[in-house]
This record gives sequence, structure tokens and C-alpha cells, in this order.
Amino acid sequence: MNAPKDPAQHHDLSGRAPAPAPAPAPAHRHGDAHTHGHTHGHAHHAVADDLDWELLAGHLEASGELHVPAHRAAAARLSELLGGGREVRRVLDIGSGPGVMTCVLAEAFPEAEVVAVDGTPALLDRALARAGRLGLSGRVGVHHARLPEGLADGALGAADLVWSSEAVHHLGDQQGALDALARVLRPGGMLAVAESGLPMRFLPRDLGFGRPGLQARLDALQEDRYQAMRAGLPGSVPVAEDWPAMLRRAGLTGVGAFTTLLDLPAPLGEPGRDFLHSRLTRLRDASDGSLDALDLETLDRLLDPAAAEGLRRRPDVFLLSAATVFAGKRPVL
Repeated sequence: MNAPKDPAQHHDLSGRAPAPAPAPAPAHRHGDAHTHGHTHGHAHHAVADDLDWELLAGHLEASGELHVPAHRAAAARLSELLGGGREVRRVLDIGSGPGVMTCVLAEAFPEAEVVAVDGTPALLDRALARAGRLGLSGRVGVHHARLPEGLADGALGAADLVWSSEAVHHLGDQQGALDALARVLRPGGMLAVAESGLPMRFLPRDLGFGRPGLQARLDALQEDRYQAMRAGLPGSVPVAEDWPAMLRRAGLTGVGAFTTLLDLPAPLGEPGRDFLHSRLTRLRDASDGSLDALDLETLDRLLDPAAAEGLRRRPDVFLLSAATVFAGKRPVL
């Protein structure tokens, strides 16, 4: 598997011209995201929605492991932006899920206590087990909290870095959540949220059967589901999802963004195919009549493990995913 390409900077945290991207760390493997311009399959397990995060634990961890190269690139960039001279003593991973990124952050900040914050105890158990396997038990802890209630002032303790990947958009008041997370920061500390990107791609547009453009139609289905999810959240507040502006309204300065890319070319290895098979199965099961008969037949052929044209056996399966991280710092008074 190839390591991710260098993160692409939109701008840095100082307003100056972008600095060169850090070289990505050696490739291991990481987690996924959804698809309304996000990349789901990830980590909103601290939030109060109707998904069974414990049931999704295996899928979430597999996704996280596939994305480890991109996670490491993001962590390296955050370390650079925080500045080599700054002591990072405590890091929070909000909506941590099974703790894949939690452990990446612990490796990137070797002097820090890193805390996985999540609302599903079974996922926190996985985070602790993962930390143990990686020899990080002494520095990785867990904190059980449901969001947004768990963001009450003082509940999380102070931190030098707060990371959250695709959890904030599962909260009714996204601006209120960012405001609360910003208050957790010590002066000079950084809040970084991964809340955008591009839809995941893994198949050619024309599969050789069915109607071309299946993934685009699945994206549209996900977009509709995302909008319905947002509308149904308790205390849902409509807001333009201009994440840099939202971070500035939370009182942060030097707001910037960068994008990491996971690029696993065809033929994709078995772990990636396992993850994509799980992902497509969930999309097929949740289609709720939104796909026509031809698209459902196409999905069934893709999911057939014995079919030469299926996801398990076809040689042209790849995985391409981009995630954008927005970050800003609490002013030093």
C-alpha cells in the first residue's frame, strides 16, 4: 500500500504563504470517513444520534486502520503548526471511536497524555486495547461522555490540542460545539476539526454492467440522508458550514486548513476490499427504496463474493479519499 501524498495546504495558521508540507510518516494503516463531501465510516460515537456505534465497531476500526497513513500525515502537520518549541502536555480526541487516531496522536506527541472521548463504552474499550498493543497504555486514557452534554465547562479538562474528526456535524448546534471545544484550550492551544473533503472513490465510473455513475448516485443518497440527519438533531441550528469562519467566531486566531489524501491504487488489497464490502453492504441495506431496481441489481453483483465482476475479485478496485482539516489557536493573553 502506498503512503498518502503530502497534505495540500489551503493556507497556514499565520496568514502567511503556505509552508511546505511535511513529508508523510512511514505508511502503516488508518480509518475512514462518510460521504456528503465527508468520508463516513469514521467517528461520531460520542454523539446522540440513532446509529448503533457498538455494532459498527469493527467497520470503524477497519476504516481507521486503512487511513493510518493519512492520520499520520495530519498529526505531523498539527505538530508542525503547534510549533516545535511548544510543550504539548494533554491532547483530546473528541468522538474517538475505537481510538485509531488517538494512538496516532500519542505517537506524534510522545510527551503528552492523550484522552479518547466517546459515548460508547465498547469503543473506548477498543481504544484502550489498541493502546496496550502499541505500548501506549501509560499515556492513553479514555473519558466516557455523550455530546453535546459532555462539553459542559470543565467536564473535559484543559488541553493543548483538541482533535475531532467528523463528530461536530452530528451535533445540533455546531457553532455552540466549536465554542465549547475552544474553551477547553490552554492559551496557545489548537482546535483541529476534520469536517470536509471529497467523497470516497473506489470503482470506475463504468463497471461494465449496470448503469454508469453508480457512485455518484450513492453520493446523492448519502447527501439526502445527511440532510435528514441534520434536520432531526435535537436543537438543530442551520448554519453555513464555513468552518474557518466558525472557528473564528469561536474566538480562535490564525485559522487555516490543510488536506490529507489516502491513495491506494488498484488492485486494492484484501483489508481494503473487506472494508469496502462492509461499506457497500450497509449502503445497500439502508437504501430504503431510494435506488432503482437496476442499481440494486448492480450492488448485488458487486457484493457477490463469487462473481468475477464483484468487489472481492475485480482487479480495478482502488481507494481514494481526501479529508480537510480546519484548525485555529486560542490567543495567548
